[in-house]
Amino acid sequence: MGLRPTRRGWALGLGGVALGLLGVGLGAVDLVRIGTLVVLLVVGACVLVGMLDPGRGRHRLAVARDVQPNPVHAGEHARVDVRIKASDPAARVRLAGLRFSEQAATELSGGRPLRARVQRSPQQVTVSYQVDAARRGRWQLGPLVVTRGDPFGVARSSATLGDHAEVVVWPAVVPLPTASDVLVGEPDRVALGARTPSTDDASLRDYREGDDLRRVHWRSSARRGALMVRSDERAGMRPVSVLLDLPAKLTALEWTISLAASMALAMLDGGHPVRLVGGRAGTPSTFHQARTGPTARTALLDSTVDLEAPRTSDEAESHLLDAAHLLETTDAGGEIVLAVLGPLGASARAALAHVADDAQGWAVVRADGASPAHEREAQHTVHALRRAGWRACTVSPGEDIVGCWLRLLGSAR
Repeated sequence: MGLRPTRRGWALGLGGVALGLLGVGLGAVDLVRIGTLVVLLVVGACVLVGMLDPGRGRHRLAVARDVQPNPVHAGEHARVDVRIKASDPAARVRLAGLRFSEQAATELSGGRPLRARVQRSPQQVTVSYQVDAARRGRWQLGPLVVTRGDPFGVARSSATLGDHAEVVVWPAVVPLPTASDVLVGEPDRVALGARTPSTDDASLRDYREGDDLRRVHWRSSARRGALMVRSDERAGMRPVSVLLDLPAKLTALEWTISLAASMALAMLDGGHPVRLVGGRAGTPSTFHQARTGPTARTALLDSTVDLEAPRTSDEAESHLLDAAHLLETTDAGGEIVLAVLGPLGASARAALAHVADDAQGWAVVRADGASPAHEREAQHTVHALRRAGWRACTVSPGEDIVGCWLRLLGSAR
């Protein structure tokens, strides 16, 4: 707790001391008494304010903070309700006369003071305000700062109440059409597990990560010593991996993650098992199943919150190579890979070329137009991916995400 006299308190205290000294010098008892009373007033006010510290003792106040919605998407608003409760009469005395202010990360407040609405009752005070989620990440609210003054305005105390709360901000996402008719070609629908009726309901294939365990054919699996699943229309949709190659520039980073998250959600809504791959070396990835509904969307978006820009180009390439290796070692056969990439070096192009041997690859390549050399590198990457069997196109960071998606789908024609 911070306890200090106000400017008025300092003025009165120093004035009282000066008046007392003057009375002693002049031998005026009344002046000494007045000076002593003024000093005692300041001291007593400080003691009174200190005794009513709302955050200590048996009668301390309880703080509950509710943020809705939480998580929230970047660019959206969230409402915060902070409730300060008094549990007994002594706590209600401490609650009366308090002034409140809330602390918030710059990414939630925009660096401006929060404008709050305060509702008071004898047992509870509710402080309500709105925050604007400016950027993806995990940002703090609180703790609550309370101040109290005495009736004469000569002393003031400040204290913090409660703990801080965390607001999770997901990337901004855009609804995208799920063009399964473009992404899944008719000749390989049955073989790769798309939702097309099969004439042979008993046809089997090897189990792949993301397949519904309810489709496992246990008798054949026991006979062959490996999990086998039925590949008819009910066996599920082709798994989708969304591959991320993160840039160092902040604006391009957030746009890249928004595009990747929008792609992933579109495929999830279309019934595909989806996972995010890349961004950080060694990050485990699991498929999120469409049948789990909102839980799958939440888990997928949660996996984007802590993604960070690489510190160097070598680190970015290392992450991408690790992700390509993960795709190869988890049996990507029949998988759809949607990639958001920057211009690639020779080793990264070679690694992604191998991915296209077993998976169907679709890639957008960032060309930010910063220099003609960067544009040429992006075009060279697109041509190299196409030669390896990918469908690929160039995009500019910051452009319309729906337009990028439709251009990528159009690259198959």
